[in-house]
Amino acid sequence: MVSTETQSVTPQQIRLADLGAALSAGLRDFRRAPQFGLFFSAVYVVGGFVMLWLGAGHVSWVLATSLGFPLIAPFAAAGLYEVSRRLEKGIALDWKGVLGIVWAERNRQLPLLGAFIVFFFLVWTFLAHIVFALFMGLSTMTNISDSWAVFLSADGIKMIFAEFVIGTVLALILFSLTVVSLPMLLDREVDVITAMLRSLQAVRENFLVMLVWAVTVAVLSLLALLPWFLGLMIVLPVLGHATWHLYRKAIA
Repeated sequence: MVSTETQSVTPQQIRLADLGAALSAGLRDFRRAPQFGLFFSAVYVVGGFVMLWLGAGHVSWVLATSLGFPLIAPFAAAGLYEVSRRLEKGIALDWKGVLGIVWAERNRQLPLLGAFIVFFFLVWTFLAHIVFALFMGLSTMTNISDSWAVFLSADGIKMIFAEFVIGTVLALILFSLTVVSLPMLLDREVDVITAMLRSLQAVRENFLVMLVWAVTVAVLSLLALLPWFLGLMIVLPVLGHATWHLYRKAIA
């Protein structure tokens, strides 16, 4: 059951040491209930292989699968948060209870946040195409599977830099809107707009610490992709559990 508290939610000051504590707590939760972490992270790993397989087919299928991920991600995260919440409160862990909470979220605010994330990704994709057209629209294109020379040209390097800057800014915005709002929607009876505003406030109050956390999440996630996505089986649940504990530290 989620909390029905309606009082104001106040962001708290957090320190860099709290990030290490959150990661330690996340690893502890994963070790105490690995079956749940492996189950929810398998969604991402299997999805990654599906996208690679579809990549040999039509690009529209890859796009459709990619856009489906943001809809699934909040529910997988909710499952990890629920496991950490139960471990924190000493509530018994069972599949029926955890999956029941995740299923119940379909009638609350989580689908709205998932829809917002999908919209955000669509905007992101649209801007990426605009940047590509601006820098490479008049260039003679080659088959990039045979040669990457087009990206090593002056326009190609400028395009990559522009894509990186825009992607970083958008990723930071999305991170700021969701790092606290996702666990808050599971924990409290608040609407999605309030949750995102509180998330922004928490990031603003602890910008440097939250920036370090965002970089930590990005680096660990990228490293986990290297061994054919298999590293995500461990990294994603640990980060999911850790995010719950960071939320509990950041919000009174």
